[in-house]
Amino acid sequence: MTRVLITGFAPFGGERVNPSWQAASLVAAEPPAGLTVTAVELPCVFGESLDVLRDALRATGPDLVVCLGQAGGRPGVTVERVGINVDDARIPDNAGRQPIDEPVIPDGPAAYFSTLPVKACVAALREAGVPAALSHTAGTFVCNHVAYGLGHLIATEFPHVRGGFVHVPWAPEQVTDGQSPALPPATVAHGLRALLTAAARTERDLKVTEGATH
Repeated sequence: MTRVLITGFAPFGGERVNPSWQAASLVAAEPPAGLTVTAVELPCVFGESLDVLRDALRATGPDLVVCLGQAGGRPGVTVERVGINVDDARIPDNAGRQPIDEPVIPDGPAAYFSTLPVKACVAALREAGVPAALSHTAGTFVCNHVAYGLGHLIATEFPHVRGGFVHVPWAPEQVTDGQSPALPPATVAHGLRALLTAAARTERDLKVTEGATH
């Protein structure tokens, strides 16, 4: 039985919900066959989010970690290939912190690549009927902070773990203009179950041409 840790964020920026946590909760409540899934909510706060993530890794002992975040405006689920060592916040986090051009980890490497089979994950999402793409940027807010921080934790403290970061679109209830793209959290969760199954079963990634988003 593969042990999976899936995380989502608390709402931020004045929103009442965060679809990343909504989807993570749904996956944990109804996990894919052969996987045990624990969901943990991360605070949308620089620094503290990585403390909670480290504690969750220690407490659950997962084989696989998938951290989720909200990417409003993206039309589908996007699997991140890389997290970069920079915090550069356009808005304050939920604790009022707004780092500008600061490293996530002082003296850390410039970037960490996901250790998920990212192209296989995208293919699994699409096969499940969920729009998906590979992304080469997780931004520079708390999502990238966690994407890079997870890579650092895997490299330095949890070498047996494979993991990466995935962005999900807005939930329909967050879209007020009637035009911006959105996906119901239940649809996202359906795709994530396929992603987790593919990630658990796939050691070598697919060799296919895949364009990046954003």
